[in-house]
Amino acid sequence: MHSAKLGDLDVGRIGLGAMGMSHGYTGSGSDDAESIRTIHRAIDLGVTLIDTAEVYGPYVNEELVGKALQGRRDQVVLATKFGLISHTGRAAGSADSSPQSIRTAVEGSLKRLGTDHIDLYYQHRVDPDTPIEDTVGTLAELVKEGKIRHIGLSEAWIPTIRRAHAVHPIAALQSEYSLWTRDQDEVLPVLRELGIGLVAYSPLGRGFLTGALRTPADVEKLDDSDFRKTHPRFTGENFQRNLAIADEVQNVADQVGATAGQVALAWLLAKGNDVVPIPGTKRVSRVEENTAADAVELTAEQIATLDALPVAEGGHHTDEQMKMIER
Repeated sequence: MHSAKLGDLDVGRIGLGAMGMSHGYTGSGSDDAESIRTIHRAIDLGVTLIDTAEVYGPYVNEELVGKALQGRRDQVVLATKFGLISHTGRAAGSADSSPQSIRTAVEGSLKRLGTDHIDLYYQHRVDPDTPIEDTVGTLAELVKEGKIRHIGLSEAWIPTIRRAHAVHPIAALQSEYSLWTRDQDEVLPVLRELGIGLVAYSPLGRGFLTGALRTPADVEKLDDSDFRKTHPRFTGENFQRNLAIADEVQNVADQVGATAGQVALAWLLAKGNDVVPIPGTKRVSRVEENTAADAVELTAEQIATLDALPVAEGGHHTDEQMKMIER
């Protein structure tokens, strides 16, 4: 696999998001053995960036990833996140990136992951009640102590990114970025000015861009715990309108001789070697398909066609979740 740069970190240019193995999607947590095989297969195929978070489960996804990496820890860049679970008694559902909460969070993550250091430690969402300077200052102390190697932010916007980077170099910003969530185009020039990489989560539009869900009945069949059942882009008229985007991705895929998912990933890879998508899956077959996107080459005309796709209808999170995303 080709390589990519996240600040000073070298990674394979397609990573693996582990959340869905334990949390959020139909079938999550139903087959840990297959999930572990998927992580192992990803590493064999050149994936180095493995992404999790303490809130996934909560906690059980970190435990799963830690189990999968026994004996293979030195082959990966291990990333996890803090800040959506308060360890200081704040109300459930509120962000907490206070120094005390970070200190508690990192010790828990290290234990669950079975490691003495975290390669990339992200603030999961910006905490409006803690100055970003205090948060990054604490993280910088953890770097000096050897408990983390690099610092990341997630769903932060330009002013916060600049303030954070002024305290300590930020290696990566993780935000949703895909053919149907493209507001990171506005952030990329700033990231490149500062030498920060972009990690793109949900690069396949939570499966929508792959054509996996074609009718409202397909959504209805999902488990009640699957958050796509209430996602604005998967419901009502938005669903029908967004099918046109998936259809156009499939048209390009037919031209290329690839799958729609591979085309969606190849479009992101064409943005530069500082953009690293982390498609999530819990199946070996899917990780094989996703990593093969590294070899898919789109023509300038095909990229222009994809660039011209309309913006997806509906927010990329619920209204409540969007309150925690800086824009």
